[in-house]
Amino acid sequence: MLDHIDLTKLIFGRLTWDAIPFHEPILLATFAMVALGGIALVAALTYFRVWGTLWRDWITSIDHKKIGIMYMILGLIMLLRGFADALMMRTQQAIAFGDNAGFLPPHHYDQIFTAHGVIMIFFVAMPFVTGLMNYVVPLQIGARDVAFPFLNNFSFWMTTMGAVLVMASLFVGEFARTGWLAYPPLSGIVGSPDVGVDYYIWSLQIAGVGTLLSGVNLIATIVKMRAPGMTWMKMPVFTWTALCTNILIVAAFPVLTAVLAMLSLDRVAGFNFFTTELGGNAMMYVNLIWIWGHPEVYILILPLFGVFSEVVATFSSKRLFGYASMVYATCVIMILSYLVWLHHFFTMGSGASVNSFFGITTMIISIPTGAKIFNWLFTMYRGRIRFELPMLWTIGFMVTFTIGGMTGVLLAVPPADFVLHNSLFLIAHFHNVIIGGVVFGVFAAINYWFPKAFGYKLDTFWGKCSFWFWFVGFYLAFMPLYVLGLMGVTRRVNHFEDPSLQIWTIIAWFGAVSIALGIGSLLMQFYVSFRNRHALRDVTGDPWGGRTLEWATSSPPPDYNFAFTPQVHELDAWTDMKKHGYQRPTSGFTKIHMPKNTWAGFVIAALSAVVGFGLIWQMWLVASVGFVVMMVAIIVHTFNYKRDYYIPAEEVIRTEDAYTKLLSSHV
Repeated sequence: MLDHIDLTKLIFGRLTWDAIPFHEPILLATFAMVALGGIALVAALTYFRVWGTLWRDWITSIDHKKIGIMYMILGLIMLLRGFADALMMRTQQAIAFGDNAGFLPPHHYDQIFTAHGVIMIFFVAMPFVTGLMNYVVPLQIGARDVAFPFLNNFSFWMTTMGAVLVMASLFVGEFARTGWLAYPPLSGIVGSPDVGVDYYIWSLQIAGVGTLLSGVNLIATIVKMRAPGMTWMKMPVFTWTALCTNILIVAAFPVLTAVLAMLSLDRVAGFNFFTTELGGNAMMYVNLIWIWGHPEVYILILPLFGVFSEVVATFSSKRLFGYASMVYATCVIMILSYLVWLHHFFTMGSGASVNSFFGITTMIISIPTGAKIFNWLFTMYRGRIRFELPMLWTIGFMVTFTIGGMTGVLLAVPPADFVLHNSLFLIAHFHNVIIGGVVFGVFAAINYWFPKAFGYKLDTFWGKCSFWFWFVGFYLAFMPLYVLGLMGVTRRVNHFEDPSLQIWTIIAWFGAVSIALGIGSLLMQFYVSFRNRHALRDVTGDPWGGRTLEWATSSPPPDYNFAFTPQVHELDAWTDMKKHGYQRPTSGFTKIHMPKNTWAGFVIAALSAVVGFGLIWQMWLVASVGFVVMMVAIIVHTFNYKRDYYIPAEEVIRTEDAYTKLLSSHV
């Protein structure tokens, strides 16, 4: 009997039937909806017999373009989950006054606001940003793929498996109740004895490996694979911002890995790195997490600065104003982002000298950011501006981000931060820059490069509906939070006693509903565009009159991107080619060497999720077996040399001839 009990413990660890939230009607209803949706999806894929295509052409693909698209799809799926959490929070805060406790118990509410922050940063914003860089950067620099194609596939699936673990916490066990940065002692084993923090740790560790490897990959791609003639100061601004972003990733994400490993050792093995009463220091965790966390903010926003630079130049029909200053500003932001982390906890008691230093550096970093705004405005000045969808999102960004930047400078003043710290003012500021910068930038990029990826434009009517719902919804949702924050209302509160505050939370709820309509309009835009794709198809391959190299190939591009490596002579390479009557070569085609798709990225990442799940629930046998099988899969893949194939010259000629005919009419 004892052996049976020990074996059961070894296999199942802490996992019991009590981990299934039968007592939570909201979770049960959500689980039922997800299960029914999953069954319907599997049935549809089986009925239309697309499993084989899905496996061959997508899941195992090492094509940077398909991986970039899959990153974007992951971001959209997780956006729906993360926004559902936000809508529940806004609804709870709008009704939970006085005797009305609302519909979310405090225990559940705490999980929701933690999951919302984690999902939106790690599994919405990061996949969006990484997907854009994956798709666009090789095309912009004239490369056939990234430097390490298999690593690219593996990175994507590691990020996806991290998201899978977060989603699993909704139905098996629970998620952390600590806030999205999991400060100890609340995240310690005494403050959080359940599995929520373990879900947090291992989902971020697995996704963090994917992000770190993606950063290494893209740095190598940009440094070593640029087209002939593309010197550093002829690289497109988006490629520059991608390079700086990935340098930040490679420098910052090991810190996150280390601090989460220490937190895990604190919880499981009693190391007490952050247990104050046993010789540790909880504030060291706060320093380390923000040494990663503040560069992370710029990891998110820098690539979108590149997007806005591309969009403004294209839709103003002008060269970007102050290219060199944009590059230097990007590099300065990259460096300074490491010198501002302590402004997130001015109230910890570091002293006047330390607070003054970090307050000053925080104000200084706003200078290169402001310079970019002026460069975009000067690019627009006296330009032939076309108010297409990407430009609308860009103008919305410039207005919204400027407001967020001004409130950020206010919070950089330590005395002001002492008053506003941990208030809803801080929440409003953070969403002001992340929604106004990252989200608006992603939607500008989607509308701008969607024709490149799929060969047809997105529907304009539903795109404008999405923009205005988002734009108006943002101001309704977050301007009231500035007011509440100035009134002293703290964040993470799920019930209020003062009825005079309710009008502000109701206005914020209407804003959240408007944003929900914006997301719905975006999904409708995709559906209508796909349904009318033949009418929206652009035969030139360049619907906007783009200025950079990615438009110099067909839309969508072939697997090999470029039959001939382009020669770059000017900063705006594609504009220069069109200006001089660019004609694609008609002879000299040879077979093109390409790497084969591989099963290993998906399988190894899936096994890492199994290992992570076993470690979360202390299922030591499952974790051990999963780890051994994962090592075997890695070894088998390592010695699998037959991973190459060649695209015949005849196929290249046929593709290029068809595109040359279309191109000649455009030029």
